[in-house]
Amino acid sequence: MTQHDEAPSKPPSMHRMIVAATIGNVLEWFDFVVYGFFAVTIAQVFFPTGNATVSLLITFGAFGLAYLVRPLGAIVVGSYTDRAGRKAGLLLSIALMMIGTTLMAVTPGYATIGIAAPILITLSRLLQGFSVGGEFGSAVSFLAEHGGGRRGFAASWQFATGGMITVLASLFGVTLTTVLTHQQLVDWGWRIPYFFGMLVGPAGLYIRAKVVETPEFVEAELPPTIPISDLLRRHPLPVLLALGISIISNSSFYILAYVPTYGEKTLHLPASTGFTATLIGGLILAIGCPLAGQWSDKMAQRPLIMVVACWLFVLTSYPAFYLMAAWPSLAACIIAVGWLQLVKAGYSGVLPSLLSEQFPVDTRAIGVSLSFSTAVSIFGGLAPLIATWLIAQTGDPLSPSYYLIVTALLSLGALIAIRRRSRRVSPAVRVPLTA
Repeated sequence: MTQHDEAPSKPPSMHRMIVAATIGNVLEWFDFVVYGFFAVTIAQVFFPTGNATVSLLITFGAFGLAYLVRPLGAIVVGSYTDRAGRKAGLLLSIALMMIGTTLMAVTPGYATIGIAAPILITLSRLLQGFSVGGEFGSAVSFLAEHGGGRRGFAASWQFATGGMITVLASLFGVTLTTVLTHQQLVDWGWRIPYFFGMLVGPAGLYIRAKVVETPEFVEAELPPTIPISDLLRRHPLPVLLALGISIISNSSFYILAYVPTYGEKTLHLPASTGFTATLIGGLILAIGCPLAGQWSDKMAQRPLIMVVACWLFVLTSYPAFYLMAAWPSLAACIIAVGWLQLVKAGYSGVLPSLLSEQFPVDTRAIGVSLSFSTAVSIFGGLAPLIATWLIAQTGDPLSPSYYLIVTALLSLGALIAIRRRSRRVSPAVRVPLTA
């Protein structure tokens, strides 16, 4: 019972579809990267305690809470996207994100409204986590289905924008920590990036309202509802494997976003050092992801690039952190972060298209959303908290590298399983995207 509007006779331009899908990603990642970058300052404003480490742990705890509700958002928004359409899901998620970002920007600090301040900030994180839980799967499905034979390149922009936002957030970080005094930064300076982020929301709503539905969704025979039990009953193994291959992409992103805090608190470097390193690393990610995605479109075995990247994470994460800890300097941070972002670009540039291939059209948005969001919740959002706790408990500044190695091995196992499964399962069963 296909009850969708007919697809337009003229295919939409690729660049317009990429902008429409990734604008929500821009709002999401900008807000989350800024939170990670300014964690030390936010801890003073909203979570003051007598112990700086405890305050920082509480701040990252609130950061991680947003990820606990992401699977719930994936179920609700992902189901809605598979019922009402990719366009409808994208509009819903960005509208919810705007509310959370506004709360972050305007909530007074603890000194002004007391305990209400950390409560409101935590609520804003929960709302953002819920909204973006369905954003990723909706955007990936939209890009992959519009991408056709270039789905690897089209879907790779979901992570390329993450690199661009890292650059933008780093510019804010370098500028604000250089121009403002510490007290000015605590009083009002950290809010400037959030007010900037608020401008993205209305633009995103307008752009997404103008896009057309994907041809595959228009032509698909869809059931009236997509309950989560139906997804898990029909596709339990793809959900598990998609979760597995998402692990290292998430853990590496948030560990690298943690570098400014790591440099300031653990290596005792100026705050601008970490921001500069992440800025350069973000440029590498932004350029590398589309190149990796385009390369994957020309390969018969798409996961092979990701397997190589996984091994590089396993073999080089420890040396990268050893370099920063042994020779704490701007040059060491740039080399370490730049290399790890290059490896991540090779992996994450291919990941979205491979995720989309694990599910048929009628469960693609909820399948991708739930798998990825669960990986984010367990291995991504809590990464800064785990890294801070490990360093505090062990006194070993190389602890974050151990976390990257373990999570890379988990994703490597899932990739190997997907490659073996692809040789056994017929194309009809796998339901790959059509060109």
